[in-house]
Amino acid sequence: MKFIVSSGDLLKQLQIVAGVLNNNNTLAILDNFLFSLSGSNLQIMASDLESTISASMEVQGDEDGVVAIPARLLLDGLKALPAQPVTFTSDESSSTIEISSNDGRYSLAYVSGEEFPQLPEMEDVSTTAIKGEILATAINKTLFAAGNDELRPVMSGVFFQFTNEGLTFVATDAHKLVRYRRFDCTSDHTAEFIMPRKPLTILKSTLSSLGDEVKVVYNDTNASFEFDNIILTCRLIDGKYPNYEAVIPKENPNVLKIERTKFLGAAKRVAIFSNKTTHQVRLKIAGMQLELSAEDVDFSNKADERLNCEYTGEDMAIGFNSRFLTEMLSNLESDQINLEMSAPNRAGIILPADSLEEGEDILMLVMPVMINS
Repeated sequence: MKFIVSSGDLLKQLQIVAGVLNNNNTLAILDNFLFSLSGSNLQIMASDLESTISASMEVQGDEDGVVAIPARLLLDGLKALPAQPVTFTSDESSSTIEISSNDGRYSLAYVSGEEFPQLPEMEDVSTTAIKGEILATAINKTLFAAGNDELRPVMSGVFFQFTNEGLTFVATDAHKLVRYRRFDCTSDHTAEFIMPRKPLTILKSTLSSLGDEVKVVYNDTNASFEFDNIILTCRLIDGKYPNYEAVIPKENPNVLKIERTKFLGAAKRVAIFSNKTTHQVRLKIAGMQLELSAEDVDFSNKADERLNCEYTGEDMAIGFNSRFLTEMLSNLESDQINLEMSAPNRAGIILPADSLEEGEDILMLVMPVMINS
């Protein structure tokens, strides 16, 4: 194998592909990037067996070949190198690859690319096209709410629902839930699947800089996301997602409307003085005033703040975990939010009162905590 490439361009592609690498792999071959050169097309691949990502780029190719190169060593070497053309040349007799730059030569051992795991062949697939911006927003709005309980793997990812009426993305950890819907983007095929956290995290960081359309190819076991020069393929989480619609209260006559940043700031300040185990913040709403309070009896810490608000409904006192509350408020962009409630022991619904795009819908649910007497 022999080719010439810009070190800066190559590093950029390697950093995208490196998102799938693990620190501790069960197979030694997974510590490598797979380089496949065919003519002037170089494909770089990395895998952790569950997820595989590949990127293609144009190079000045001379001799075709397939080799697996140590990922961390190559990344560190290119990061330390000023941007310039570099030449990669493999030597089969010594199983080394030489990188030549303007100022030096660097040599590292490679292993046969034949040992690298192959991508699963996907059969009986369906395809849906989504704007990269929409998919990135959907992941940003939902992923933080996914759980990390190993005993409930189906709740550790994001639930995708595709229909001819729109796309729905849901994440929950049983304490909080986010449902993000788009009615301006539809699918010809009705499908439901659960995407794992890791490939979504990679997509989230990669899509933010690209405005391309993403082709989503999926079946019962795998999903593939293709955009620009990148293909990300992952194994789906097996299992049935909980009936999330059943936990969303339909009748919520008590509605608090308040400026989001003021509410968020007050919640953050008051939470500093809350119990470090429960993180409980109490909301007491009467008339047009909201009182936020928190107390840590063990250390005699206490705080309360009052905010003006718009409220319709009966006077109410309800407790929430401050971390969940502030997390949700931080993941909205609206100037005003509505907090809809039915009773102190039922979930609260947070809805943006403005700033939504046409065809966009978002609902956030947070479970209450028992108020300390």
